Amino acid sequence: MERLRQILPVVWALGALVAFGVRPSTAADHRGYFLQPLNSGPEVTRACLECHEDAAVALMKTTHWTWSLPQAIEGRGVVDRGKVNAINNFCVSVSGNWPRCTSCHAGYGWEDASFDFTDKTRVDCLVCHDTTGTYKKVPTGAGAPEPLVDLLHVARHVGKPGRENCGACHFYGGGGDAVKHGDLDSSIAKPTRTLDVHMGTDGADFACQECHGAEEHRIRGNSMAVSPGGQAHIGCANCHEERPHGEPLLDGHLAAVACQTCHIPTFARQVPTKTSWDWSAAGQDVQGSPKQEGQPTYTKAKGRVTWGKNVQPVYAWYNGSGGAYLAGERVEGEGPVRLSYPLGSRGEAAARIAPFKVHTGRQPFDPEHRVLITPKVFGEGGYWKTFDWNEASRLGMEASGLPFSGQVAFIDTVMYWPLNHMVAPASQALGCLDCHGSRGRLDWQALGYSADPLRARPRAAAQP
Repeated sequence: MERLRQILPVVWALGALVAFGVRPSTAADHRGYFLQPLNSGPEVTRACLECHEDAAVALMKTTHWTWSLPQAIEGRGVVDRGKVNAINNFCVSVSGNWPRCTSCHAGYGWEDASFDFTDKTRVDCLVCHDTTGTYKKVPTGAGAPEPLVDLLHVARHVGKPGRENCGACHFYGGGGDAVKHGDLDSSIAKPTRTLDVHMGTDGADFACQECHGAEEHRIRGNSMAVSPGGQAHIGCANCHEERPHGEPLLDGHLAAVACQTCHIPTFARQVPTKTSWDWSAAGQDVQGSPKQEGQPTYTKAKGRVTWGKNVQPVYAWYNGSGGAYLAGERVEGEGPVRLSYPLGSRGEAAARIAPFKVHTGRQPFDPEHRVLITPKVFGEGGYWKTFDWNEASRLGMEASGLPFSGQVAFIDTVMYWPLNHMVAPASQALGCLDCHGSRGRLDWQALGYSADPLRARPRAAAQP
């Protein structure tokens, strides 16, 4: 009853405003809702649930909570796949490394495989709704807030998510700024329109949800790297006309070329992104390793890496779905193993030539069972403490529920990451000679052509 007496005046005031046709343009002022200290994330959530229980229930049905999605994967049928069980060529796997990886989960306390996904008090409301810019999570704390965060202050100043909320995780995936996504990094938080024409603060200044939308806390869009069979696609045609150029030659390209191909000429334009990671070189005491784009190229814990800035994409046919390696699958051949990759081919109605960041790796592999290893790298017994691949592999495979032979080798891998951000202004889009000139950037043979079709066309027309 005391809690009810505290919030009723605010509720009545808001009701009166709505009754007289005055609707708040932003989230309700929450300064009158929280009168007692809040000492933990779940304690904040319990207070939120008094009014927003339905929101928590809705969030728990989304991939931001489950980290998994039923999806059709080429040759595998419908499987449950997502960040929770995908294998990548960065830090490899969530399993066994939960407290580190789940610091980006929209929840609290996912420390091991026993996490209760039905517990509404574990939902982290603040990570998406903080407007103060002061809410931070412990990088190794399974989602727990930093101890110095004033949770009461943050809870009283919640509102609609901004780019900084989304970027807290999506800019820093893989353990650092721009490591995984070449088109998502801290420079996108407040970019100029020359960096991203949609999000530029001196231009359209779109929030993420302008394109990604949200209904019942379901955010539209699936990352091909973790959900290659996902169907929640976002297309440029959602906002733009199907023939936006008003020029037949340009609009004619849209039957085979994705908008992003011309309008994202390069990625990682301000912050360097990781382009390769060789785990087989880890564990050595190397002194004086050179830097690339201001970033270290070797550490004992992670091995040898390369970085790129203002990188030219790799181009491939993409029909909106992809293929993937699934944990425990037998590897045929000697690699590289494709961990995630686009599907599509020349002549396919739904396929377009699209741009990708390609990240290559060399990572642990069980040569007897011929499966990729999901090593435990973080925490007790993890590789970053022991520098023992056998023990790290044993613990990691046990956490993944996979057999381990006791043997560790290394194999090359490759991942494709679609590019959708860092859309340049029209004046900076690719021109004809960027693709069709003598130094054109497209690998025409890899795309299914015998040669540049523009150069081949006159010769073909001259033949009887």
